[in-house]
Amino acid sequence: MEQFKGQPRLPMFAWPKRYDIRLKPNLTACKFAGSVAVDLNVIGETKFIVLNAADLSIQDGTVSFTSKASSEVFEPCKVDLVEEDEILVLEFPEILPSGFGVLAIGFDGTLNDRMKGFYRRYFAVPYSLPKLDMIAIPDFAAGAMENYGLATYRETALLYDEKHSAAANKQRVATVVAHELAHQWFGNLVTMEWWTHLWLNEGFATWVSYLATDGLFPEWKIWTQFLEESTKGLRLDGLAESHPIEVEINHAGEIDEIFNAISYKKGASVIRMLQSYLGAECFQTEDLWAALEEGSGEPVNKLMKSWTKQKGYPVVSIKIKDDKLEFEQSQFLSSGSHGEGQWIVPVTFCCGSYDAHQSFLLETKSASIDLKETGAWIKVNVDQTGFYRVKYDEDLQAKLRYAIENEMLSATDRFGILDDSFALCRARQQEELDYTVLSNLISICYKIARIAADATPELMDCIEQFFIGLFKYSAERIGWDAKEGESHLEAMLRGQILTALVDFGDEPTLKEASRRFHTFLDDRSTPLLPPDIRRAAYVAVMQTVNASNRIGFESLLRVYRETDLSQEKTRILGSLASCPDPNIILGVLNFLLSPEVRSQDAVYGLAVRSKGRETARTWLKENWEHIWKTYGSGFLVTHFVSAIVSPFASFEKAKEVADFFATRPQPSIARTLKESIERVNINAQWVQSIQNEEYLAQAVKELAYRKY
Repeated sequence: MEQFKGQPRLPMFAWPKRYDIRLKPNLTACKFAGSVAVDLNVIGETKFIVLNAADLSIQDGTVSFTSKASSEVFEPCKVDLVEEDEILVLEFPEILPSGFGVLAIGFDGTLNDRMKGFYRRYFAVPYSLPKLDMIAIPDFAAGAMENYGLATYRETALLYDEKHSAAANKQRVATVVAHELAHQWFGNLVTMEWWTHLWLNEGFATWVSYLATDGLFPEWKIWTQFLEESTKGLRLDGLAESHPIEVEINHAGEIDEIFNAISYKKGASVIRMLQSYLGAECFQTEDLWAALEEGSGEPVNKLMKSWTKQKGYPVVSIKIKDDKLEFEQSQFLSSGSHGEGQWIVPVTFCCGSYDAHQSFLLETKSASIDLKETGAWIKVNVDQTGFYRVKYDEDLQAKLRYAIENEMLSATDRFGILDDSFALCRARQQEELDYTVLSNLISICYKIARIAADATPELMDCIEQFFIGLFKYSAERIGWDAKEGESHLEAMLRGQILTALVDFGDEPTLKEASRRFHTFLDDRSTPLLPPDIRRAAYVAVMQTVNASNRIGFESLLRVYRETDLSQEKTRILGSLASCPDPNIILGVLNFLLSPEVRSQDAVYGLAVRSKGRETARTWLKENWEHIWKTYGSGFLVTHFVSAIVSPFASFEKAKEVADFFATRPQPSIARTLKESIERVNINAQWVQSIQNEEYLAQAVKELAYRKY
């Protein structure tokens, strides 16, 4: 028996032709009993029969082999289940007769969520069985299983109720059922020779599920949602630790691991890419690569080998030079590293209009095509049917922005441009370093963080992690230290982006900021902390301050008191307010009203973070008479109202503020007060809408830890 352990495949001396399986479930005891009669053709000299078996026990005295030629019955002398290899080894006392016979086995198993023991369409081949049953199972680890004639599903993948199910549930049921129905042809009627070709089985079923759903429900525009399938494949395949679509399987224990986004998502995407390039009519054939090659005149076999035998995928870089459109491919890796892969890429593109559609095979590292019109926008990978990313030069990017702004591109292509740009930025192949864009993005992130603190406080860590990922590579590119010849905007951007990373809790940035600050404390003229990045350092220092550790706070106050530069003083005041400890915030707010702070500068310290908002609101109420007496004759008092009131995000807080000021009517703050309360109500509505998002948590966590 030892010779059968650890083998990738079953021995070849007996071939099964037909299985007659009978099952008797006991739903009370969560057990089942069963029997199987296997028609076998013994083609080699052997005393053994080896089968796959998982999570089963064999009933004593139920195993036998009956020769069809002589009707002689053979009973095994040993019956061994090898659990780690999921095989059943039957050893007989003598050589089994060659030819056909019937192997009978009785077995028992447990009903569990793994269920391993239970073991005329698009291509013009009719369904081969008289009927197909579908059953929903409450405890089922897989989403669904395509058992021939009896497909099984999780309840959520099959059951739909018009009154209580959402539209997303209906779509999920449609695509999963279509996937399992597709398997009745791809997988059951025609089965892969070995697990190496799993991608063809699952990739085809995934692709056909969208094809069928689109035919049934064209109004769903399901192909635009297929982009999510492609994107999941691109994310996984952009990792250096990815694997080719075709994987050599050497042990049964390795099989489960390849049921992943490469087999399903990339497999389906590559099939769609080929179908889109060759055309639907050519693609409807019985003998796959050879027939496709003969019918299309394209090197399909060579093309598909380049996609199935190696892992990864290319990024195709595009630029215009001398009235030619130049294409160059290289392997895309999310880490930003360089890969050696090269593919035969079915490139599609349109110039200025979807009517001007062209395609060609990029069979070498680079190629060029003559352009009739060089001034038009150009979109490569039309409708995102290709499994590759696209990188445009600056001129082509600008033209695409114009096309997007003027609604010239489809939603599918807009999605593709956005996803490719984000992936390239994460891989440091395309950084956004424009001050205007990044400054606005930072501002938006701060607003989202403030709202999220009220709407989904439990997701704040994930949201901040996502923001760190957005800015990390741009920060690494621009660095801490000024570069010779850099622009004014680059200097401003450095301070903003480093401060943002500190605010969102990026540990390496916090450490480096603290190091530079302590050097600055000892030497105020050190080049390590020029004015452009001091705010980032000061904010970093305040993140570690609390009631029991005031060292950083006292250090900043010392710098404040020792400097005579008003810019430095206001920079410090704004940084003090970033402390997350409410007790320290109260001290900061009281400091603003002290003689040490000019009345005109106090407003710089009012921008407290979310954890200090309630402290600031209480402080405003308790000190309102003093504030009004000090600032009421000028516009500065309006800043106290707007800075402290506007960030709140609940209807209750809006009412509390309105009630408080109703007994203190002042014409000079009336407009500011109305505007601030309106902002609070708008924020509250936003919070409500966020809290009603059913899949928000899942999406945020995926964004936070997404590996491109």
